[in-house]
Amino acid sequence: MSASHELLWSIGELAERAGATVKTVRFYSDQGLLPTAARSSGGHRRYGPQALERLQLIRSLRTLDLPLPEVRRILEDEEAAGRVLENALDRRLRGLGSELRALRWREAALRLVRDCPTDQRAGRLKLLSALNTPPSTAPLARFWRAWLPARMPRLATAAFLEAAVPQPPDEPHPSQVLAFARLHAMTTAPCPDGRQPQPEVHRVAGAGGAVLLYAGLAEAFDLAAPHLRRAHDPHPGEALDAYVAAYASAYRSRDTHEFRRLLAARLSAEARLNQYWELAAIVLTPPGGRPQPTPGSADDWLRAALQRDNARAA
Repeated sequence: MSASHELLWSIGELAERAGATVKTVRFYSDQGLLPTAARSSGGHRRYGPQALERLQLIRSLRTLDLPLPEVRRILEDEEAAGRVLENALDRRLRGLGSELRALRWREAALRLVRDCPTDQRAGRLKLLSALNTPPSTAPLARFWRAWLPARMPRLATAAFLEAAVPQPPDEPHPSQVLAFARLHAMTTAPCPDGRQPQPEVHRVAGAGGAVLLYAGLAEAFDLAAPHLRRAHDPHPGEALDAYVAAYASAYRSRDTHEFRRLLAARLSAEARLNQYWELAAIVLTPPGGRPQPTPGSADDWLRAALQRDNARAA
């Protein structure tokens, strides 16, 4: 046999050299991914060293869970192979990240059900059955969109939703899974009268005033957050001034002692979403950590500061 024939292998010999099965080699050959060097006198495929290198590369790419179309692109576009491979790996890494996040949520959900009292398991299973893994924040966003004034500008709505909708943690504790499931149930339950409640103090401002109001409140909440993290008692100051200014601008009024008194009375008459913000704080706070500030807890702190300021002024 000539030297050229010594470098040609049958499908079985190629499979043995590559540590693969004949079925695998035949599959990639049928897909046009393995070059055939020649045919035997009986018409059987013969493969050379190039096919062995190609098969080893294919198997390496497949161990990275790259789909066959991505493998084909890498093999066929030699000049751009590096870029194509990098893009394919980036997509796969993003996909794995999502898969791992879903698995962590499932694990935490299983622990939540396993470790709870027996008489609570049915209720928790019902709560969890309504969630995807990882859960979507879309139902919470829909809840708040219905709560906001009509015709709010898109950017203002997006800024509000970013602050109001807690993002599910990537590695949740069972308590965070339970809190998010309760948030989901709370925000998807139908309102008793069929209407989404909205605070009167926000509704009377209208869409234009609401833009000013929510922008100002976001600034006030940011200023109050450090005080909440340090567990400072509510007190007048820059955060409270920004809080009152937000309402004053929305109502086209001025920040006076009388306005602060009337604002405190209006706010105290409004219904609160305390449960929502308590659950949101659990979702946002790692177990054992100090509760993370939320718009609700910041609003509570600022309302208390306003009451204290009014009492001092009186």
